[in-house]
Amino acid sequence: MSTPAEARRAYAKHLAALVGLPDPRIDEAFATVPREAFLGPGPWTLIEDGGFVATPDADPIHIYRNVLVVLEAEKGINNGEPLLHAMWMARIAPQPGETVIHIGAGSGYYTALLSLLVTPGGHVAAYEINAGLAARARANLHSYASVSVIHGDATTAALPRADIVYVNAGVTAPPPGWLEVLKPGGRLIFPWRPAERVGLAVAVTRTAYGYACDPFMPSWFIACIGASATTAANLIPSPEQAARSRSIWLACERPPDDTATAIFPDLWFSDCPIPHS
Repeated sequence: MSTPAEARRAYAKHLAALVGLPDPRIDEAFATVPREAFLGPGPWTLIEDGGFVATPDADPIHIYRNVLVVLEAEKGINNGEPLLHAMWMARIAPQPGETVIHIGAGSGYYTALLSLLVTPGGHVAAYEINAGLAARARANLHSYASVSVIHGDATTAALPRADIVYVNAGVTAPPPGWLEVLKPGGRLIFPWRPAERVGLAVAVTRTAYGYACDPFMPSWFIACIGASATTAANLIPSPEQAARSRSIWLACERPPDDTATAIFPDLWFSDCPIPHS
């Protein structure tokens, strides 16, 4: 039988092989952070093939696979899919010294991974609107000096300037504040759910000329409280329109034009790429 440390190392190598991780630090982060420390005492309930499966005991080797682990079944909250997060982290490439805002931190597992990737010199501000999960995250992350946990609504809070905004809750459209806090070259990644049929992970980069965006993979998360209403949208995209979006514009800076793929009160998406000069 493998030890938990051996199982964790094999799990990290498996994720790296699936993703083709360009940065070995991501592999090392998954191999270092004990997932079981963020799940509560076992046995655990896993979500596999659309069903719930209880682990036979509390041995952590059971959770070192690409499986979802239930945190709050009644609310549909789980620990997240490791493979998805490995892909997201590879996409946004956190670097030592950077500041990350983690929105929807849950019990803190992926916050811990992000904190290792920005060490030394970086910081992760982890926002969680669920009071119980925020308390769990604060306890779970007490030994991570580069992390602060905030129980609050990140859709309305005054956020710090950041290199990365990492969102783990589905939004109809990102609040403008999430874009505005990005430093030059900063990255935002979020699950875009503007319609029932649309679920995409979108990577955004703040350039000198605007916000470039790329919907790069399917992604489904529970709804983000405060950013998931569709009633105010002027144009809700079809799956095809959403997939071809290449830039985001603040409505106060540029009104929507005929390149729009989705229009919301404060911002809109366009299929026109951001110019390089």
